[in-house]
Amino acid sequence: MNTALVYSFNTIKTARVAEHIKSYWGDDLTIINAEEANGRQLASFDNLICGVPTWFDGEIPNYWDEMVPEIEAEDWSGKNVAVFGLGDQVNYPENFVDGIGLLADIFENCGAAIKGFTPINHSDFENSRAIREDQFCGLALDLENYPGEANGQMEAWVKQLKEEFGTK
Repeated sequence: MNTALVYSFNTIKTARVAEHIKSYWGDDLTIINAEEANGRQLASFDNLICGVPTWFDGEIPNYWDEMVPEIEAEDWSGKNVAVFGLGDQVNYPENFVDGIGLLADIFENCGAAIKGFTPINHSDFENSRAIREDQFCGLALDLENYPGEANGQMEAWVKQLKEEFGTK
């Protein structure tokens, strides 16, 4: 099973988290710059780990948004997608990590299986489009308010993904 880690190399915090994920995962991971990727390239992998920040009032960045038609043109059945993102639930409580939910919806609507659900550890936010049945549909990190928890969350998530992807 081949796995890719996809994120924008130009987003400082998301890229920093992606580097940690890569270090916990190991060498058998292909790294792709989301700003240069296309749907066909992403669909060539069995498993994707996608990093997405939430922009403005709960939007995904342009580079992901512009790739949606290409993603929708591919067959995602049998593919696994996990999404991680960062947010600030105190200063942006009305759309905390919405990007995770939006990107997960895109892949799920195309037939991919969404993996890597995580518990809601704090509820300092009002709303999040990343919540599915009382869990986040990916790894939701709040480095602004809970930075001391991030490393443990990332390490546990990678272990969880390896099991869910069948790549232990």
